[in-house]
Amino acid sequence: MEQENLIPAKDLCMYHNIEFSFIHELENSGLISVTSVKKEVYIPEEEMLKVERFIRLHYDLDINVEGLETIQYLLEKMERLQREIIHLKNRVGGEGEEF
Repeated sequence: MEQENLIPAKDLCMYHNIEFSFIHELENSGLISVTSVKKEVYIPEEEMLKVERFIRLHYDLDINVEGLETIQYLLEKMERLQREIIHLKNRVGGEGEEF
């Protein structure tokens, strides 16, 4: 993983005015993955959309980490079901009615 594809967690925390412990909680719960380089914590660029969604949900809507885990699970399940619907539509010809 290249260094330019990593965002320093401390910079993200300063930008969003949040505690680093929140990033640590997200990592401990398995919601995000982080990388450590020379004792500094970095967030991979591909994790940023999830991290920023979690920040908004937590700080704007006051949803705790357990709630974020539930939301993430449901979003992933919804995406899997949508892919399955597309796959099934393609198998039957794709010209069916919209849901």
